[in-house]
Amino acid sequence: MSDNLKKEPSLAFGGQALIEGVMIRSQRHMVACVRKPNKEIVTDIKQLTPYSEKHKILGLPFFRGIVNMAESLYLGIKGLMFSANTALEDENLKGEGVDDKPAEKITFGIGEIALLAVGVVGIMAVFFLVPFLLSTWLGLPAGSVAFNLAEAIIRLAMFVTYLSVISLWGEYKRVLMYHGAEHKAIHAHEAGAPMDIEHVRCFSRLHPRCGTSFLFIVLIISIVLFTIMPNMGFAINLSYRWLLIPVIAGISYELLRLSGKYKDSPITKVLVSPGLAFQRLTTKEPTDDMLEVSIKAVTEVNKLMCSTLQEKNKHVLNQGQNPNLNAL
Repeated sequence: MSDNLKKEPSLAFGGQALIEGVMIRSQRHMVACVRKPNKEIVTDIKQLTPYSEKHKILGLPFFRGIVNMAESLYLGIKGLMFSANTALEDENLKGEGVDDKPAEKITFGIGEIALLAVGVVGIMAVFFLVPFLLSTWLGLPAGSVAFNLAEAIIRLAMFVTYLSVISLWGEYKRVLMYHGAEHKAIHAHEAGAPMDIEHVRCFSRLHPRCGTSFLFIVLIISIVLFTIMPNMGFAINLSYRWLLIPVIAGISYELLRLSGKYKDSPITKVLVSPGLAFQRLTTKEPTDDMLEVSIKAVTEVNKLMCSTLQEKNKHVLNQGQNPNLNAL
């Protein structure tokens, strides 16, 4: 393996639990591995071209966090659609014999995107606006430290309650187990461990770059920003709770990247510890067959990444050997 391959940061790997599967994403590829009811693992590979490469400004710090959040949301939904269709494929086929109609697959078009956008807006409204309204109802001085702390505590309580409820949902428990499998496989890959069940099983199901940790960072950054913002009356204060969401996301993304880059720093370990604690609600210990799926997804992404880098290195090498280029 070339030096460039060895230096390629595994921080480019992200992931998500799916329905009976795992999605792993690098900068150039997205791989979704899903186990069908017949125990077969189906793999779906998509090549990616980040928007940050199409528009250089979107790759700059802060902007890339906003873009990455939108891309991750879109690709995550695409992965969920694939997993839902795959995991339920056998059941759909059984249904064909009943009414002689072809099985209907879940699609992701304009209507679904609009519905998703409405859902995201609704969730943001609940977690950003409701705590503000409740803090105002308590009669605390707007813009004061007490007001912002109360708002943060309410938001945190809502967040913990939400995580606690979904972690108890029986149908969702297997998704949380696949979430744990995803983290274990990425941990093993980053540690350079053999990618087999026996070794991957030993790693933690908690990962500092998880979306759960990201949400906690968002919570902390929102406290800081809302505290330093001037008190401009109820309507303006309420408005910038909404308008600052992209700013908070951009800053939080950069902090999450730093936590991964300096993961061995004592300061980083202290800062990420609350996010890791929350992951005890959003992940569960996986079974060996779940680990098999996550290992396959990470392995496939790694192969694709190495192949892409090798092709890039060959291209650079060929350019260097071209006398016409050397003469420039």
